[in-house]
Amino acid sequence: MKKTSHTKKSPKKRSRSSPRRGKSRFWALLGRVLLVGLVVLTGWVVYLDAVVTSKFEGQRFEVPSRVYARPLELYEGASVSVGALKRELEMSGYRVGNGTQAGTYSQSGSRFVISTRGFRFADGSEPRRRLSLSITGDQVDSFRVLSGESTAIARLEPAQIGGIYPAHKEDRVLVKLSDLPPLFESALLTIEDREFYDHFGVAPLSIARALWVNLQAGRVVQGGSTLTQQLVKNFYLTRDQTLIRKGNEALMSMLLELHYEKQDILETYLNEVYLGQAGTRSIHGFGLASQFYFGESLQDLELDQVALLVGLVKGPSYYDPRRNPERARNRRNLVIDSLLANNMVEEAEAQKARARPLGVTSKPSYSENRYPAYIDLVRRHLARDYKQEDLQSEGLRIFTTLNPAIQYAAEYSVENTLKEMESGRAKPVLEAAMVVTSRDNGEVLALVGGRDPKYAGFNRAVDARRPIGSLIKPFTYLTALQSPDRYTLITPLEDRKFALVFDDGRRWEPKNYDGEEHGEVPLHRALSHSYNLAAVRLGLDVGIESVVETLQKLGVTEPVSEYPSMLLGSVAMTPVTVAALYQGLATSGFNIPLRTIREVTTAQGVSLSRYNLGVDQVVDPGAVHLVQYAMQETVREGTGRSAYRFVSKDLGLAGKTGTTDDGRDSWFAGFSGDLLAVTWVGRDDNGPTAFTGATGALPVWARFMAQVPQNGFSPVVPDGVQYHWVNAETGTLTDEHCENARFMPFVTGSEPQDSVSCSGNLTRRLKGWFEGLFQ
Repeated sequence: MKKTSHTKKSPKKRSRSSPRRGKSRFWALLGRVLLVGLVVLTGWVVYLDAVVTSKFEGQRFEVPSRVYARPLELYEGASVSVGALKRELEMSGYRVGNGTQAGTYSQSGSRFVISTRGFRFADGSEPRRRLSLSITGDQVDSFRVLSGESTAIARLEPAQIGGIYPAHKEDRVLVKLSDLPPLFESALLTIEDREFYDHFGVAPLSIARALWVNLQAGRVVQGGSTLTQQLVKNFYLTRDQTLIRKGNEALMSMLLELHYEKQDILETYLNEVYLGQAGTRSIHGFGLASQFYFGESLQDLELDQVALLVGLVKGPSYYDPRRNPERARNRRNLVIDSLLANNMVEEAEAQKARARPLGVTSKPSYSENRYPAYIDLVRRHLARDYKQEDLQSEGLRIFTTLNPAIQYAAEYSVENTLKEMESGRAKPVLEAAMVVTSRDNGEVLALVGGRDPKYAGFNRAVDARRPIGSLIKPFTYLTALQSPDRYTLITPLEDRKFALVFDDGRRWEPKNYDGEEHGEVPLHRALSHSYNLAAVRLGLDVGIESVVETLQKLGVTEPVSEYPSMLLGSVAMTPVTVAALYQGLATSGFNIPLRTIREVTTAQGVSLSRYNLGVDQVVDPGAVHLVQYAMQETVREGTGRSAYRFVSKDLGLAGKTGTTDDGRDSWFAGFSGDLLAVTWVGRDDNGPTAFTGATGALPVWARFMAQVPQNGFSPVVPDGVQYHWVNAETGTLTDEHCENARFMPFVTGSEPQDSVSCSGNLTRRLKGWFEGLFQ
C-alpha cells in the first residue's frame, strides 16, 4: 500500500519591517508637507517683507493740502469789529480764558487780551505774543504787546477753512519725535507698550498676561498687542478678527522691527494712529488730534492735554471728550496716575493736572470745508498749476484771500434777505449768489454759492450762467465815452421807440422797463436811470463789435454774440465773470484777473508759488472816470437809490442794477472805496419772479455793505479830466448856483464851449458869495 505524503504548509511569516516602513512613509510625508509648508511660508514671508518695506520706505502717508484764510493783522487803526474779531478767534480754535495761556483770549466789552500761538509763514515765523487791544467804532485802538517780541503789527495765525483730501478721507498733520512735548513718549509707552524698546515686534509675555486676564474676566478687557502690532494693523491690514490676520500681524511686526529702528517705527505710529472723526473725515495722528481737540500745536501741550490724547488711543469714540466728558476725564486721570505710579511725575504735578478741566475747544478747530463754494473756486485756480493727486497727498499749505468777517456778512445777508423776501410762502424757490472782491486788487474776499452756504453742491457763483440784463450797459457807455469828440456825459440821447427788421424778416422792437419813452435825455441820466431805448441807440451808433471788444479787453473770454439784444444784456455770464468784468470799472480801466490764492508752500513753509497781483491798463482811465460818475449817480438818484435805505448816506457808492424778462434774473453790481460786490437773485428753474434788480439783488447787496466797516468811493481824478459846472439840460457851462447846475467831469477839451449865466438870480449869487467867505 502506497503511502501518500502530505506536505505541511508552514504559516506565512510577518515582516518585522512593516511598521517601520509605515512610520517611514509617515515621516517622509510629514517631511514633504513641512518642506512645502516651509517653502510656502518662506514665500509668504518674502511677500510680506516686500509689502512692509515698499510702503514704509515710500510715501507712507497721503497728507491733504490745507487751505487757510488770510491772516488777520492787528495794529492801531486796523478795521475790525468786536463781533468779527471774536468770530475769527473762535474759528482759529481760541478758547475763552484769562488770555495768559497760548490759544486763549479774554474779553471785557470792547477790550481783548489775546495770547497768540505763533505761526510759520513763508516769509518767516510769527512768534507767540500776548496782546492787548480795544475796539472803538470798528477800529483797533490802544494796541499793545504785553509780552513777547515787540511789534507795531501782529499777525494772528490764519484760520484753516478747509482741505483738499485724499479719496479715503484720512487727515493728519505730520509730526517728528522732536515735536513731542515733555512726558508724551513716556505716557504713551506706559499705557500702550511698556516693553516697546525691548521686544522684537511681539511680546509673548504681554500676550500671555492679557490672555489670562481676559479668561478670568470672561471677556476681552486687556490687549496684548505691541505698538508695532497696532501700527501694522492700522497701516497694512484690515480690522478682521481672524487667526490668519493675527498671524500676518505678528509676522509683519517682526519684519518691521527687523528692518527699521525703534524711533522710526514710533514716529510712524504717532502719525498713523486713529484718534477721532470729523464728519466723513477721520483724524489720524497726534499732530492733527492736538489741533482738532485743543486748537494747539502738539509741542505746546500741557501734561493734562497729553494724558487726554494718549487715553484716546484705547477708544476715540468711547472716550470722545466732547460727547463723553466724564469718561474722557476718568481715562485722562488714569494715564496721569500711571505716570505717577512709575515715578515720572511728582504728586503735586499730577494733582494739578487731574484738577484741570478737559480744555477742549467747543467746536473742532479743524472741521469739514467751512466754505465749500469758495474752496471750489480755489480748486479751479490751483488746477492751473498743480495736479489733483499732489494736492491730495503732498501736505501743501494754501494761503487764500478769504476774509472770514466779510464772508460771514455775505452769508448772513443772502440767507436773511431771501427769507424776508419769501416770508409767507409755503415753499422757498429763490436762490442767490454773491462774489465780493477787494476793489483795488481783485482778491476774492468772500463767495456765496447759494442760500445755504454750507451746501457743497451746485455753485451758482461759479457755474450759473445767466443773462446779465442792464449790467451790460456801463460797457456800452464806456465804449462811447472813449470818443470824447463825439460823446460826453451831457451828450443828448434819443430815448424813443424804434424797430429793427432783420434780413430773415424777424422784427425786434426794444422797450423801456416801464414801457414809457423819455425823449431826449443827457447821456449820464440815460445810464443812471437805465433807459433801454437810449442804450440800444447808443450801442448801435458806436457799433456792437466795439462794445464786444471793450468787454474782451476787460477780461471776458467767452464768445459774445453780436446781436442787438446783447446791448440789453442777453449775454449770459456767471457772477464770478461779472465781478471780474466790473473790476475794470472799479479801478481805472485795468484788466485785473480775480485771484483767490496768495501763496502755496510746502508743509515745512517753503514757498512754491506766489500769486502776485497782475494788472494791465486796457481802457482809457478818463472814460472810466466818467462812467464811475454816472454809476455814483445811479446809487444817489437812479435805479439804485434804494441802497441808502440800508447804508449810511455818508458812504460813497457806485453801482448798476440789472433785470431780465419777467424778473427771471435780478442783479446788482457795485463798489465802495474798499469792496466790489456782485449779487444775483433768481430761481434755479429759470422761472419768473416778482423782483427787479432794485427790489431783489440790491437789498441783498446793500445789507451786506451795511455790515462791513469800509471807506466810501472817492475816485482819483485822472490826468486829462477836468470838472466843470454845467447845465446838462442845455448842454452849456453855467455857474455853481444856477438852476440845474451839476459839477461834472469832462475829458479835457470836450467840455461845452457855450456858457449861460444865471446872473439875474441875485439872491442865489449873494448866498453863494457869502458862503464862500467861510470856506
